[in-house]
Amino acid sequence: MATASTDPVVRQYREQISDNDLKILEALNKRLKLVKSLKDYKDTQGLSFYDAAQEDWVITYLCRANRGPLSNDALREIYGLILQLVKKEAAALGEAKPES
Repeated sequence: MATASTDPVVRQYREQISDNDLKILEALNKRLKLVKSLKDYKDTQGLSFYDAAQEDWVITYLCRANRGPLSNDALREIYGLILQLVKKEAAALGEAKPES
């Protein structure tokens, strides 16, 4: 009898999940780089980095595009955290470079 770690179907699902996790990580890092570039530009133009209306638009846009199974409530919660952490990380990148 196969165990969870040896069952081929379980292993296949886990591999697919890991592949998706890597794609999510790549997308988050790409988003952070773009936000950092936007922050740098806004700083040179004397514009405020934070834009509540834009953040509301992003979440509304994503909820309209969402076809599930992720609920819109979960999407709002996840993206609220993403927006909060990306702002924090973008600000920190301006102060120091991450260690390799």
